[in-house]
Amino acid sequence: MCVAGRVGELVDRLLDARSPRTVQAYIVDLDDFARWRACSRHEAICQLLAGGAENARQLSLRYAAHLRRRERASATIQRRLTTLGTLVRVAENCGLIDWWLDVHDWRAMSEDVGEGVGEDVAYVLPRHPAEVARLDLQHYALAEALGGVHYGVHYLAPVRSPRTALVVGFDLVRPKPGAPAAYRAVRGNVLQGLPFRSDSFDFVHQRLLFSGVPVTSWPAEVAELVRVCRGAGWVELVEGATRLERPGPATLRLVDLLLEVNRRAGLDTESAVFGGLHRYLLDAGATGVERRAVELPIGEWAGRVGSLMASDFRALFTRMSSTFTADLHVPATECVELVRAAGQEWEECHTTYPVAVAWGQKPDRS
Repeated sequence: MCVAGRVGELVDRLLDARSPRTVQAYIVDLDDFARWRACSRHEAICQLLAGGAENARQLSLRYAAHLRRRERASATIQRRLTTLGTLVRVAENCGLIDWWLDVHDWRAMSEDVGEGVGEDVAYVLPRHPAEVARLDLQHYALAEALGGVHYGVHYLAPVRSPRTALVVGFDLVRPKPGAPAAYRAVRGNVLQGLPFRSDSFDFVHQRLLFSGVPVTSWPAEVAELVRVCRGAGWVELVEGATRLERPGPATLRLVDLLLEVNRRAGLDTESAVFGGLHRYLLDAGATGVERRAVELPIGEWAGRVGSLMASDFRALFTRMSSTFTADLHVPATECVELVRAAGQEWEECHTTYPVAVAWGQKPDRS
């Protein structure tokens, strides 16, 4: 398939026999999509078509989220997505692709797949409907390796423990349904500060946000966590390294692609957060600070934890493939082969993922 060489033809076919008003609307819509992608109209159309159906769907929903944040009317958003869908149909009719673009659920999905609450969101991992399931797998593996609880999503675990507690979760997106009565969900962006009074919580836990919080924002962000913790309460941080131990060539290639996405967003690419968790807590005024590092195995060779981590990384790289294709121009077929080969490497190389846990106590000044 050679999309790049036929973009002009596709646009001509899209506009052919349309009324002047429709032609103008299509051009405005395509140019707005290109501005969002920060590239030419030609390149934006290539990005939409070259990565397959899932890539096009993810791009469209992220675009819808962008338009919602700009407070565009629902009719305008619907029209612009319809223009993209019409272009895809033209490409399908020309034999360039064999799929269609379905974004009928953009209203609900753009909140969870889109770019979050507010403008200053650096989170680069996919907000896919199945992302909660991946995080559940991740939680089980971390809990087993670190000796924690085993009740699914980490923020629900204290609610289901013998000692009843009120748990407040804070995230960019809605939680999955079925939360216990003693759980409260608050949506927001941690980079804009926490919407809680000082000294509100006995225990504050945060994990794996090195892919969502820019390196320069970490000191202030951890200070916010300490602020909302009560005197004599505890703050716990869990973060991973940016590199895997004993990776094979396919795994290394996937990690390099992910780090390039991180670099463009101002995120950690050198394990600075992994190595500096305890210092963030100390600088925020916590006492009794300790740090522990473990290596989580990836692959069936390591039993249950390894199997869970393999499923986690396989899902992560599979869902990031649409971003690798759209933003880094890696062919979708190459991404599929890299993920397949990486899974074999984990078994052969006994690949592991370094994770650090740091905790500290807020001084009681009462």
